[in-house]
Formats: sequence, structure tokens, C-alpha cells
Amino acid sequence: MRPSKAIVDLDALRHNLALAARHAPDSRNIAVIKANAYGHGMIEAARALENDADALSVATMDEAVVLREAGIEGPLLVLQGHHGPDDIGEAAARDLWLMLHERGQADTLLRHSGPPVRTWLKIDTGMHRLGIPPGEAGAVIDSLLASAAVAGLPVLCTHLACADETENPATARQVEIFHSTVKGRSLPTSIANSAGIMHWPATHADWNRPGIMLYGSDPTNACPGHPELKAVMTLQSEVMAVRDIAAGEGVGYGARWVAEKPARIATVSIGYGDGYPRHAPNGTPVLVNGKRAPLAGTVSMDMITVDITGREDVRVGDPVELWGPNLPVNEIAACAGTIGYELLAGMTARLPRVFRPGA
Repeated sequence: MRPSKAIVDLDALRHNLALAARHAPDSRNIAVIKANAYGHGMIEAARALENDADALSVATMDEAVVLREAGIEGPLLVLQGHHGPDDIGEAAARDLWLMLHERGQADTLLRHSGPPVRTWLKIDTGMHRLGIPPGEAGAVIDSLLASAAVAGLPVLCTHLACADETENPATARQVEIFHSTVKGRSLPTSIANSAGIMHWPATHADWNRPGIMLYGSDPTNACPGHPELKAVMTLQSEVMAVRDIAAGEGVGYGARWVAEKPARIATVSIGYGDGYPRHAPNGTPVLVNGKRAPLAGTVSMDMITVDITGREDVRVGDPVELWGPNLPVNEIAACAGTIGYELLAGMTARLPRVFRPGA
């Protein structure tokens, strides 16, 4: 069997949720497991977190249905909400919470005549992607409170655009706009994402929404990151070939790495077909036998090549870590000109996930 796999440490996942709770002990936490739990395995993540998280959230109705059919029974929020009346009926039947983020979506819910649905209402305080404008929010809130289509009290929320930039004043402005908009309403609220939980205490509210921090990645993209976060995914493989090449010889497609002197190259069974970033440049670190070695040559679909010149210890079958507890995913992302979110969520279905209670 091919040795490439993603080891998913479910104990680390639970540890990171507990860290979110310690940062904001007066808030409830709704664990974000959208996009296949950021590439880690949505059903397995849900099962690991459902007893500790106060609720779970996904992006789409499709994701929510998968979880319900897998036996996940607890509170479950659909962040994009419904896309029509049929989704509302599905949400009512499966006891899903729906996010409302524009006036027409709210009006469709208000016309719903079936069993009532629990709702969240997103207010646009500066992201300008989704959300009810502050000036319209009061009327929408009043209509939800008066409607038989809505179960319980709606949760009023917003989404932070720049919380990962700890010196950016935009977050304080968003918090001010949000509080001004909901002033006088005795309704539950939610503001903080992972960066808000960790770095902006003023964003802590009745509900917090930890996402990337659950998976052990610092939301500020710092390397090596927050010392208390534990990496949940270890992307690993093995050396499948070792060869010596002469000075002046190129390696890989396009010969974009050329040996300046006699060199030794290890080929590793991992590539962009598994989710490793094709645009990772020469020099991106890889751990071979626990020691750093630089990427040498273009990432191909199934393989990468690594410069192990001077390393007589490396043999076929030796372990390779692409990211994980010993090599932060944010560091690899920075080399590749992206963010850890993209690398984790981009893990393909071809790559086996191996779930462990602890690693």
C-alpha cells in the first residue's frame, strides 16, 4: 500500500476546543466543521466534538444532511442558511439551525408555514460579503420575533474581516457597529471566530465560533504559532527512491532545480494529487527522518523531490513529515504563498485519513 496518509489526532482536536473554552469561559462554543472539517474528516470530527462543543456548524445544507444521516443529533447550524423553501422544510424536519444573511432569505423563512426553525441573523458590520445592513437589521429582527416560523430567540451575529491582524483597528470598529446595532435587544449574540477568541476579548459573546484553531493552526498565520495549540493533522509519507546526481543536472518537471555541486536526491510519495501545494517553491522544508531538508524541483501529481545532500542516513522507506506537530502547516503555507486554511481544506479524497484518539 502507498505510504502517504493524513494522521488525524482526535485528542488534539478536543484539546484545542478546550483551549477555546478557556480563552472565553463565559461563552458557549459552536465548533466549525465545514469543508470536511477543514480537510480532517467531518463525520469523525463531529463525533469527536459533539459531547464537548455546545453546537456544531457547517457551511451548507448538504453538509448538514450528511451529518444527520451519520447519526449526529446535536445542535447544528448551517452558516449559509437556506437556498429556498425546500431547504427550510428540510431544516425543520432535521432540527437544523439556519443562518439568515439577506432580506429576501429572511422573507422566505417568514412565509414558512411548517414547524418552526431556529435561526441566526447575520449583520454586516464591515466584511461586506453577507449580512443585513445595520440600518435594516432592526426591522428584520422585529419580524423574526413576531413570526410563528421562528423557534425561540434568534441569535444575532456578525463576522470579523481582519481579526487575524492583531493591530488592525477594523475589528474594534466592527464590534462598535455591532453593539450599536443590537443595543437594547435582550437576544443572544455571536462575534468571535478563532482569531477573535484568541486575540480580541471584546469579541467574546454568548456564542463563539472556533474554526481553524480547532485544527491546531494559529489564525494569525504565525509560525510556529500559538504554543498551546496542538496540530491535529500530520501529513506523512516515505522516501521511495534515493539517487545521486552530478553538478549541473536538473530535477523534476522543467528542471527548475539544478544541482550546483554533486547532490543526493530523495523522492517522496506525495504530490498535488494528494493536496500538497504544487506551487511550493524550492527550499520549502520537509522533515526526512525528523531532520529538515529542502524541496528540490517542481511538485508533481504523485511525488516530490528533496535535497538530502550530505545525508548518508536516508534510505528507501524512511519516514517523511510534510506538516504536523514538528513542522507547522502555516510555515509550509507561507513558503507556498497561501494560508494554512487552504492547505488543510485542500487535502484530496485520494489521501487516506487515519483517525487516532491520540498521536
